[in-house]
Amino acid sequence: MRHEHRTEDLLRKHAPQVLGALVRRYGHFDLAEDAVQEALLAAAEQWPDEGVPNNPRGWLIRVASRRLTDRLRSEQARARREEEAARLAPVDTWAAPAPGESRAPSEDDTLTLLFLCCHPQLTPAAQIALTLRAVGGLTTAEIARAHLLPEATMAQRISRAKKAIRGVPFRQPGPDDRDQRLAAVLQILYLIFNEGYTATSGAELHRSDLAREAIRLTRAVRRLLPVEGAVTGLLALMLLTDARTPARSGPHGELIPLDEQDRTRWDRPAIDEGLKLVEEALAQGPAGPYQLQAAIGALHDEAARAEDTDWPQILALYDLLVRQAPEPMAQLGRVVAVAMVRGPSAGLGELAGLEEVLGAHYRFHAVRAHLLEKSGDAAGARAAYGAAAEGTLSRPERRYLRARAARLPS
Repeated sequence: MRHEHRTEDLLRKHAPQVLGALVRRYGHFDLAEDAVQEALLAAAEQWPDEGVPNNPRGWLIRVASRRLTDRLRSEQARARREEEAARLAPVDTWAAPAPGESRAPSEDDTLTLLFLCCHPQLTPAAQIALTLRAVGGLTTAEIARAHLLPEATMAQRISRAKKAIRGVPFRQPGPDDRDQRLAAVLQILYLIFNEGYTATSGAELHRSDLAREAIRLTRAVRRLLPVEGAVTGLLALMLLTDARTPARSGPHGELIPLDEQDRTRWDRPAIDEGLKLVEEALAQGPAGPYQLQAAIGALHDEAARAEDTDWPQILALYDLLVRQAPEPMAQLGRVVAVAMVRGPSAGLGELAGLEEVLGAHYRFHAVRAHLLEKSGDAAGARAAYGAAAEGTLSRPERRYLRARAARLPS
């Protein structure tokens, strides 16, 4: 089992670099990606029994290159096949070396692939699927299972995404749109993490494979961009949030809210790393949304008990956050902070201003129920918990919300 985990880790690590090497040399992103997947599958079947090669990345490049050139040749008439093989050459001056040469492809290919997979021509759903496949090294079946979709549906989504970016140059964006494109990459990684940390549908509260993959990919981006405050902040936010996972559910999978969690079960090494990263992120320039959210997470994780939480400081950070990025969920988080500092009535007053934007979302009703319960309105809280339960597709969250309603006095 240990060998299988080592093989899986190696494949995930090398997948984007192998794909980058093939795309730089041959072009044909869609065919190159298929060839890399075939090479990864071959490695997963052979390495556990035969052992990991001395140069695993070179092995993968060699096998994938063979699959790709075979595919290219099979799609051409015999008269053009030898000519095409002779003309296979680097797409641009940054081409990777041929398989077998000593110089390894640059790890920068990971970031270039992320930019390509998060191209603005693609929808967010397509960006997520293609990122997990091309950069994360997950199979279509694994991605489909993580999103509770049929494999055929996910295969079509990935196929359409690859066709949509066919012909897009394999290079990082220029200075004019680099920041915007990097923001899109980070947003996709954050979406992947959030879906893993709190699944929006299905029987499980967590999809740990997605959360772990988002953290791994964000670490890879930070290795390439170590002084980008947003990248450092996002990694800190993920670590500080994911550190609470062991205490978020009970023995039967039931949801345990933050203020009731056994904090001794939190992942202390992850918290320590996250706290260090928050300090680095805040020193790397003006604090953006990820840095501010990470700082909020740090204040939660530093509190040994729920009652020790520095809510005034959290509210101050939320005030900064919603001024920078007035996203509905950030505003909802601020409502909770207002209630903790100024009382549930003040929180309900702030919440009323969000009804037009968030009134159809189950989390709006969940927060309203909590504040109504705190203010002593059992009947109103019960109705709001019911509305929240009806609105969520997550079964653990639905059970939790219904249990909260049931324990209120009639």
